[in-house]
Amino acid sequence: MKALAVIPARYASTRFPGKPLALLGGRPIIDYAYAAARATEGIERAVVATDDERIFAHVDQVFGKGSVMMTSSEHRSGTDRCGEVVRRLAAEGESYDVVVNLQGDEPFVESAQLQMLIGCFADASVSIATLKTRIASAAELLSPNNVKVVCTTAGKALYFSRQAIPYRRDVDPGQWLEEGEYFKHVGIYAFRPQVLAEVCAMQQSRLELSEKLEQLRWLEAGYSIAVRETPTANIGIDTPADLEAAERVLENNERKTQK
Repeated sequence: MKALAVIPARYASTRFPGKPLALLGGRPIIDYAYAAARATEGIERAVVATDDERIFAHVDQVFGKGSVMMTSSEHRSGTDRCGEVVRRLAAEGESYDVVVNLQGDEPFVESAQLQMLIGCFADASVSIATLKTRIASAAELLSPNNVKVVCTTAGKALYFSRQAIPYRRDVDPGQWLEEGEYFKHVGIYAFRPQVLAEVCAMQQSRLELSEKLEQLRWLEAGYSIAVRETPTANIGIDTPADLEAAERVLENNERKTQK
């Protein structure tokens, strides 16, 4: 299974401008995702997709020729940015069996997670795959910043929501975790290239616009999304406060390694 990893990276973030180049443990955040992709068996190439010269210059200098591509500033999402990279590489004669859309603001992503995603495509029926992880606290469950997912018994996504789902009637929300399992979506995707092209060509849907979740467009259009569980709760960095929390996690991990 020949895979390409694309790492969308924008400089102009509303909540955290310049986020991909912000330092974590003395290294820009974007470096961590790129290094994880390159270290993953099955990923033959990794490309940072950006619309900013500063990000381009950094990645090109650190990781070398072919590691970064300038893309349009008009894209609606990182998925659309991935689609542009795949189209351009195909025009140059490069083709892949799987395309991984790896978030550049999750520095603790693991190669094992990426391999889990790629492995989903050994099943010929899988066209899109993503990950989930168990929710451990009521605060995490009830926060709209954490996207929740419910699945079929066969591991296909039924729905994603910023609300806590499923709703438990006649049970106080603070007790929901005691009544059953809840899962948070880990926003890493993998696609078959043709399916990626199809979803990028689609108009935004009513559910997508309502919850601001692009994966709802795909479900609403009838696509199936395979979901696998990872024990690792990745830390996304959306704000400077998130970066401070990530710095503490990195320091704790380093202390454990030194023991």
